[in-house]
Amino acid sequence: MSETYFAGAYWGARKETAEECARRAEAFFSTLREVDSSFSNWFQQGKSRKDALKRPIEPSRTSLEEIVRRGRDRVFEDLGFRFSAWNGAHDDYDGSSFNVTCGGFTDVVCNSCVFDLPSRGPNAERVLTSKVISRLVRSMAIAWEPDSAVGMSSSHLQMIDKGIPFAVLPGWVTYLAQHRGTVPPLPAPVRIEPVEDKGTLIVLTPERFTASNPEHVALAERVRELLDRAGLLKPLQVQP
Repeated sequence: MSETYFAGAYWGARKETAEECARRAEAFFSTLREVDSSFSNWFQQGKSRKDALKRPIEPSRTSLEEIVRRGRDRVFEDLGFRFSAWNGAHDDYDGSSFNVTCGGFTDVVCNSCVFDLPSRGPNAERVLTSKVISRLVRSMAIAWEPDSAVGMSSSHLQMIDKGIPFAVLPGWVTYLAQHRGTVPPLPAPVRIEPVEDKGTLIVLTPERFTASNPEHVALAERVRELLDRAGLLKPLQVQP
């Protein structure tokens, strides 16, 4: 079975209104079409594919605020808002979707934007490259201003996840916010890039990272050790 990949941005407690979350969502949608052509159109998820295709998302702030408000937790205000989107791909394996939790200010959940990426097909061939994954992680970092973000192999995540709550786990492409500290020098072929004045993007390999490649896994572990030693991988602080 081929490896699957995802991208996720994660941040701690941040109380935000539906309007503020919609502003960030609008910024995110506006950059997605520049990341890849398959990210140009989005739909609200429905009971079926046919139902979802009848519910296109208008990426304006007013429309997005309405969607965000509908995702408000009706019982616990501190859980924030939730909404999701799907790109309407004909083939489920070649499709993408993402889920957002924003405006939460509790120690129960973490705010996040998590992207399920295509696993095979023409979209997957384009998207699963360091260039496109880097663009996606960068766009999430700019729009949502998370503490950390990552684009990585799900198999690699299973290898390194130790079950620590709200852990920061680096992957193929990793973003770390500036307030977490300074990224140390890292071994070749790792590339380090600034993300405006918000943080740093770390790209492990120019080719597709695979958990089945021992050299990739060894490089990832070396980078993880260096980042951890520099104090950059402390778990997210989710309490207000």
